Order: sequence, then C-alpha cells, then structure tokens
Amino acid sequence: MVQNILYRWATGKVYPQIHFVFHFKFRDLNVIKGETSLKTMVLESYPYLQDVLDKIWEKPEHLLFVFDGLDEFKGKIEFTDSDNTPAPGVSCPGPEGLCPLAEIVRSLVQQEVLKGCSVLITSRPTALESLDHIHTNLWAEILGFFAEGREDYIRRFFADEKIAAEVLRYVKENDILYTMCFNPSYCLILCCTLEPIFEHPERKQPPPKTITQLYSSYIYNILKNHPRESESPREVMLKAGEMAYEGVCDRTIVFNDDHLSHHQLQPSTFISGFMMEILEKDDGGRRVVYTFPHLTIQEFVAALAQYLTPVRRNLLELLHQIHTKNDGRFEIFLRFVVGLSWPHTARQLEEILGPLPHASVCEAISWLKVNVEAAIKQSGRLGGKRKLLNMMYYLFESQNSRLAQITLGAVETLDIRGFTLNPLDCAVLSHVLQLCDTIENLDLGNCNIGAEEIQRLVPALHKCQQLRFVLIDGYGQKFGEYQPV
Repeated sequence: MVQNILYRWATGKVYPQIHFVFHFKFRDLNVIKGETSLKTMVLESYPYLQDVLDKIWEKPEHLLFVFDGLDEFKGKIEFTDSDNTPAPGVSCPGPEGLCPLAEIVRSLVQQEVLKGCSVLITSRPTALESLDHIHTNLWAEILGFFAEGREDYIRRFFADEKIAAEVLRYVKENDILYTMCFNPSYCLILCCTLEPIFEHPERKQPPPKTITQLYSSYIYNILKNHPRESESPREVMLKAGEMAYEGVCDRTIVFNDDHLSHHQLQPSTFISGFMMEILEKDDGGRRVVYTFPHLTIQEFVAALAQYLTPVRRNLLELLHQIHTKNDGRFEIFLRFVVGLSWPHTARQLEEILGPLPHASVCEAISWLKVNVEAAIKQSGRLGGKRKLLNMMYYLFESQNSRLAQITLGAVETLDIRGFTLNPLDCAVLSHVLQLCDTIENLDLGNCNIGAEEIQRLVPALHKCQQLRFVLIDGYGQKFGEYQPV
C-alpha cells in the first residue's frame, strides 16, 4: 500500500505540494538502540542528501514522513497521557538533536519538530489504541479489494480459465473465504492453496472451508512438496513454531541467525518453504534475515507448535494467560489454536507431522466453552462486545456444533448492539448461528448493518426467534425487526 502511494507521488499523480518523502519501516527502526536524531535517520536511508538536507528542513510544509507498520514497533510511543491530553514527553530539540526514536516520531506527529510537515503512520488495527486521542487531519481504513477486484485477482492468478472459473465458483459459495479475500495477502494465500486442489482433482484433497483449514492446507502443500533433511518435519515445525510464537509475543516478525540458533534451526530448503530470506541493513552493513511471507502464516505456525511438543504442555494454562492480553496480538493465534482442535482440520497435517495429542485438543475445547459462556455474560461491559465477537470467530473455527449449541442455544438474548460489524463479522456470526438449533433473540441494533451485512446473515435468520437491527442504506437508517413465520 505504501509503495503504491510512493509510486503515485513520484509519478505526479498525488500530493503535488510534497517535494520530499522520507519513508521508514518500524521493523527496520527496531535496530536503533539508545538515542539518535532525525537527521541521522534520514541520512542513513538517503545519504545523497548530505549536502542539501539543511536546506530541505527550511520548508517543512513540503515534507512527508511515512512511518510504516506501527504494530511492528517494539517500543512504545506515548502520544497522550492518562487523561488523553497530549503527552509532553522528552522535548526533542530539533532535527539534529539526540533523543529516543519514539520521541522523534511523537514530536513530528505533534508538530513540535518541523512544524507544518505531514506525517503518515500505517498500522494493523491492533496497535491503533495509542493514536485514538491525538489530533489528526485524516483517518483512513484500507478496505482492500471490492468484489470486482477479488474476481479479477483470481482470474489473473490462474492461467487456465476453466480452473479459474471453478475456483471462483467455489470461493463465492463460501461466505467466509470470499469475504476475507478483500485482503490481497489472503487472496494470494487462498489461490496458492486452491491451485493444487483444483489442478489435481484426482488427489481428492478436500478444499478448505474455514480460515484454519485454509492455512492447514497451505502448510500441508509446502511440507508435501519441499525436500526434507534428515531431521523429522515434526521437529522442524515445532522449532519454527516456537520461534514464531516467541515472535508473536514480542511483536517480532523478522528473525536473524541468533533467533534460528537459539531454537536450533538451520537455514535449509525445507525452512525456505515457509520462510523468506531478505537482506536487511544493520550497523555493519547488510545481513540475511528471515521472515514469514505474512504475519498470519507466522501466527498459524505458532499455533500449530502448541500441539507438537514431545512432552505435553499445559495448553489450558497458556490459553488463559494470553487471553488476558488486551492488545489484540493473540487474536488470530487463538483462532488457529481453537481451529486445530477440529479433527477434520488437522487431518492433512497429521499425515506428515503425526497425530495431534487428544488431551491438548480437549483442553482447547474446554477453554473455549468457559470463555464463550463468560463472554456472553459480560457482553454489556466495556470491551465486552469485542470479546463476544472474538468468541464467535473461535466457535466458527472450531466447527463444533455441539459446543455452539451448549453455549449459545441456552441464551435468551445474544446482544451485540452498538458494535460495528463488517461483512466478515456477519458471515462468521451467520455460520456460528447455523451450528445451533435455535437462538431466542439476536440484537444487532446500531451495528452499522447494511445490505451486504444482511446478505451474509440471511442463511441463519431462520434460527432466530427474534432479530433486531438498524439497516443502513443510502438514505439513512431504518429500524428492522425479524420474526420467522
């Protein structure tokens, strides 16, 4: 996304008032230890500006600073204090003054340095909380592909038009997979996963229906088609998964030789199947580092490792511990851990990695039951709707209809009102409700429900004895109430 913005600016299509753009990735800035200066940061990336940089500073209104991937930053930037007023912090004495990196970013955003410059910060939603109360001129949510873009991507991916049509038909029939394809990265993973399934129907490999099944098939295809060393695939995946989990905990997505050595991993053809080698700058020049193609792949491998340990760990205790973290970093990880508890989802991987321990599967299901029931009771509290929606995602990934009926079937009212739902949320909610026999009341008032969201909910409406919602259309809001005949 940032590369596209920079390209459009460089070709004169956007931001004509901007004369210089300075692009930084938080993942690269993590290597900075101690204090530095804005001038040092710029010259390390743009050394050819050495003789003119002081002149460039004179007109800050023509400068754009791009800080990409706030969620990958290991430090913490205090934009506001506990009262949500601008945090004074450590005064950064100008572009050449030495101060912590976090203060340089904060000072630019709050216009304490180079007043008049523009600053663009990108982030996954999990790290947006620190930006909630600062003054900004524009907030933007990247929506990704619309329907036409998804279909065009899939058609372009497959050389065979017939296979492209079959894949597109299958994806459209699966609300979850189709809706998640708004994200180009998901689209790529989906196409890579479905390619061998539809090109070789004689193998009778079942296509995925859930997100966990999608990633299970993705990793299965890699393990099946990459040469293996003498070490067993289970041991390698366990070590890689433990490193991946450590990265999820520490917000690390780039791993160096020290990380690999600590987990007794060696660079190999097998490892290269699911990790990429890239060149990264450091104090001594450049070095080879390793990263997963997408953070969700790292999160899946981390989740898989929880089932691969030779000595059974207390998975229940681990799940309770990380569920208390409210910064969102474990949400996708937890979906995968719960999703792997469904036998059909893990079956392919077990062909190569061996069986997943039944005791761990039972612990994951037990944890889910307790927390779904708790989320329903606490849905009226601050942050309760978010936790309840996350539980719906976990239930969907588990594909456990008995558990869904036990936890949701006895509830009088499932209350999600006031929490904005997107089409994917509604698709997940619909699939979970379909796992139940019936739901007495479903309250979706003020959830920003539009035509697409209602379309996703339709397959499950007959399960609800009463449904309340406010429909958003092009002309305003309309209160809706549904009762099956």
